[in-house]
Amino acid sequence: MTISLEQIKALRDATGISTMSCKKALEEAQGDSKKAIEILRKKGEAKAGERAEKSTGEGIISSYIHTNKKIGVLIALGCETDFVAKNEDFMNLGQDIAMHVAALNPQYLRPEDVPADIIEKEREIWKEQLKNERKPEKIWNNIMEGKEKKFKEGEALLSQPFVKNLEITIEKLISEHVIKLGENIKILKFIRFSL
Repeated sequence: MTISLEQIKALRDATGISTMSCKKALEEAQGDSKKAIEILRKKGEAKAGERAEKSTGEGIISSYIHTNKKIGVLIALGCETDFVAKNEDFMNLGQDIAMHVAALNPQYLRPEDVPADIIEKEREIWKEQLKNERKPEKIWNNIMEGKEKKFKEGEALLSQPFVKNLEITIEKLISEHVIKLGENIKILKFIRFSL
């Protein structure tokens, strides 16, 4: 069964859970949203979604300086309480995300943050590539939709596969810590410096 982007987005909006987890739950539930929510709840992921609206007024600034001293990252990681902000797991999460930013250089936090003008320029390039590859024009839109989705995910921190474990995204890594620590966790801001 094919799961549409609209179904995934609706489940993500309803639960606050990562796109990939929503897709897997919908596939397992054969497109039934209510059953997918039940599956996510059984796996404990819905708990992370329930916390998504909680205020993140506490947190830490994490940093990472690469061994060559030519790349540095600062990350503001928010949580709900000072107690969690001082937790070693939370601090390690900040370090891991900062290291990931140093390694993969994401430009945006979320895929939807990628500006339309950047996407438009990429679409022009993809169109030329498709012309050169002699792909039939009737399938260009489908191909370009897939390329756009992949491009946005590649440019956005939350949707990138975690550099230390490519099986999960940064968003999933944060979700796991939300479940483990029992508080909402958000990346508030990040900046990468390089020489």
